[in-house]
Amino acid sequence: METVETNSVSLKRPRSEDDVANADEIKRQKILEKSKTGNDSGQSIETVTQQPEDMKNEIIPNEESEEQEEEELEDSDEDGDPESFADMMKHGLTERDVGITKFVSSHKGFSGILKERYSDFVVHEIGKDGRVSHLDDFSVPVDDEDPSEETFAVLSDEDKQRLEELQLFKNKETSVAIEVIEDTKEKRTVIHQAVKSLFPGLETKTEDRDGKKYIIAYHAAGKKALAKVRTATDPRKHSWPKSRGSYCHFVLYKENKDTMDAINVLSKFLRVKPNIFSYMGTKDKRAITVQEIAVLRITAQRLAHLNKCLMNFKLGNFSYKNHPLKLGELQGNHFTVVLRNITGTDDQIEQAMHSLREIGFINYYGMQRFGTTAVPTYQIGRAILQNNWSEVMDLILKPRPGAEKGYLVKCREEWAKTKDPAAALKKLPVKRCVEGQLLRGLLKYGMKNIISAFGIIPRNNRLMYIHSYQSYVWNNMVSKRIEEYGLRAVPGDLILKGATAVHIEEGDVDNYTIHDVVMPLPGFDVIYPKHKIGEAYKEMLVADNLDINNMRHKIRDYSLSGAYRKIIIRPQNVNWEVVAYDDPKIPLFTTDLDKLEGKPLPVLPTDGKFRALKMEFSLPPSTYATMAIREVLKMDTSIKNQTQLNTTWLR
Repeated sequence: METVETNSVSLKRPRSEDDVANADEIKRQKILEKSKTGNDSGQSIETVTQQPEDMKNEIIPNEESEEQEEEELEDSDEDGDPESFADMMKHGLTERDVGITKFVSSHKGFSGILKERYSDFVVHEIGKDGRVSHLDDFSVPVDDEDPSEETFAVLSDEDKQRLEELQLFKNKETSVAIEVIEDTKEKRTVIHQAVKSLFPGLETKTEDRDGKKYIIAYHAAGKKALAKVRTATDPRKHSWPKSRGSYCHFVLYKENKDTMDAINVLSKFLRVKPNIFSYMGTKDKRAITVQEIAVLRITAQRLAHLNKCLMNFKLGNFSYKNHPLKLGELQGNHFTVVLRNITGTDDQIEQAMHSLREIGFINYYGMQRFGTTAVPTYQIGRAILQNNWSEVMDLILKPRPGAEKGYLVKCREEWAKTKDPAAALKKLPVKRCVEGQLLRGLLKYGMKNIISAFGIIPRNNRLMYIHSYQSYVWNNMVSKRIEEYGLRAVPGDLILKGATAVHIEEGDVDNYTIHDVVMPLPGFDVIYPKHKIGEAYKEMLVADNLDINNMRHKIRDYSLSGAYRKIIIRPQNVNWEVVAYDDPKIPLFTTDLDKLEGKPLPVLPTDGKFRALKMEFSLPPSTYATMAIREVLKMDTSIKNQTQLNTTWLR
């Protein structure tokens, strides 16, 4: 699954030797902030407002027996020595490597630090009705079917503390026993109900001990014989009121967590499968994001109680509706971004922001689309399209220079030495990464059936590779188009009329601007420009041993229909402000949660040591926010370039 992830990067111009010498004396902070965070394909440094074209929402639940161990391993191997990381990133990609070479604005670039704090990047989803999602209400809809608040009074404060410690694994207890005073069936039912509602993730049962009745609370996780996990087809034990919509919609506010991880956490606490949740788009990890989620037949009251035990999440704005959410049906996202420690003059900043508002930016696929290691994802996609399966296997498993976790390096070395899937797999404690999935496939199907082995990898991860190749071609062709014809519509360009692409004719060219022009992602169901760029598409694919007129693959999943994408995106609702500050840790604006908690606006000095650019803008789906920021700063956003420019990486 392509996850949307951005690291803290300092976008800076090359410094003088004196500057570099001075900077080298400064101890740099932890730097590998998710440069390969949990994303098995090694993607990083980018923000996308939604999953790419043709991607489908597919959550692959993790195996419970491996999950906690793997998360600890992933977390434990994220930090590294700054110099060694810089050395490793010499093998990474630059923007030029993936066809990102042009700018549309004429202003002089300047430097600034993007995502010095994850709270410097806030994303609010824009629904299909144009409404921007905000968390501004914790209240729960009144519903006679829900347990009353009086129900929870049956638990003492001591009981609640013990249950909370059990729920959060804060002690070694495997269960908590609550004695039923004045025992009746009704009293026991109320206690069962209170425990399950207040402490999602706990299951209960009744036991007799020495002639007394006790309610025993225990963790549902791993108790498969005692606690049935609910699924989309069997979501609840009890009947759901007919008068209530089947789906509870709510706003999810999350900090420093991606959407997929958030859904998995919610599903674990609620004892349900992740597939009963639906949403319109995935959001960044290293950011504060606000988006709408829908869940099948889970009450608002039960969801609201999660606010008491979840870290970095808040749920609110609950309502019941009769429909789930569908991936891609959003209008886009609204971004609030802080670029700290900027160097540009007021005139430079004004020119840059006016250009962003009036002209826009080139709608490139950003660096995260292509991976961070010496083996770009588009190369694997190209091998799939070429039907070269031994090359696919080799590209995924072979040793490579660059930033990688230690156990992956050992796994690759073992593979290169023995070509033995079992031996390589033993070096890999985290089995759910792409490498581990492919090795398990090779164990199951054998080295002569790589196609089936590769098929074990989740579908959206496999499609990510070929979409990466499409993006690589598109970026290169758009750069050629702008170099050849500039920022004007010309005869032979493509525009959309409804969902149909048509060529601009000589007599109609004055009726269109560059903002109308689209370019195709290669596929069997698209047409190409009728000028030099149309031929350039063919030449590029021929060089890659592919036939532009035959983009169907013998495996249907890998047949590319293609799509159209606008060359230039003009952001909406663009606003900006330059502020001064002294403390790099102080927030420069208030979040939805700050407002709900009544936190005051930050007090900023009028003449601080540093300057920051606060930007706001809205983007449509499938566009990359860092490509907009790239246009403002006029800087290469790749990890490799920023590291070489003596980038400071901050958590």
